[in-house]
Amino acid sequence: MIKFYWNTAPNPAKVALFLEESGLPYEIVPVDTRKGEQHHADYKAVNPNAKVPSIVDGDAVVFDSNAILLYLAEKSGKFLPANTPQARGEMLSWLMFIASGIGPYSGQFVHFKVAAPEPKEYALNRYDFEAWRHWNIINDHLAKSGYMVGETYTLVDMALWGWARIVPFVLGADAFDKLPHVKRLVEEINARPAAQRAEAIKTHYTFKTEMDDETRRAMFPQNERLAKNV
Repeated sequence: MIKFYWNTAPNPAKVALFLEESGLPYEIVPVDTRKGEQHHADYKAVNPNAKVPSIVDGDAVVFDSNAILLYLAEKSGKFLPANTPQARGEMLSWLMFIASGIGPYSGQFVHFKVAAPEPKEYALNRYDFEAWRHWNIINDHLAKSGYMVGETYTLVDMALWGWARIVPFVLGADAFDKLPHVKRLVEEINARPAAQRAEAIKTHYTFKTEMDDETRRAMFPQNERLAKNV
């Protein structure tokens, strides 16, 4: 049984989708990051980076959502592209693009919009620009392709879905009007029973919602350095 360390953030959603699509048996281990559970020693023994998600599958421990997707796809033999150098090259390229671009720039844009103190004009401008630049690359690609890798639904589409499903929250309510091909793929995946089951996981767990001092220390530990210099 795979232990799946999960919360309601975009990156765990990708893994939940794959597990539901593949039928691999798993159990949820919720990690409440607003309570700082990601920093507990027992969790850092699983993921020294203190992020969610992670999985433990027997002797295998895997962290980073896209690494988990690749591990699970290879384990199950499901949702991989055609076994050709061209398709594998596309898969790895887009998987890493999502990991290094889509997730970080989208996440940092939300952080500076919602959580960062003033002054933040420079940071907001940078992350707004880069988030849109990356999403436009994806949209242009999907204008020419049914899925992220050719015409077959793969783990790369699942990797994208984790963030794509919240594009209006990240980029603004009208963002899908400007990203119609992303919207088309999101709506197609959302209609899949596995996606609906993955989204429904959150109905079974309760997480802290307050943004108090405990939460700020847990989620923004870098701010402790600033407090010490005041």
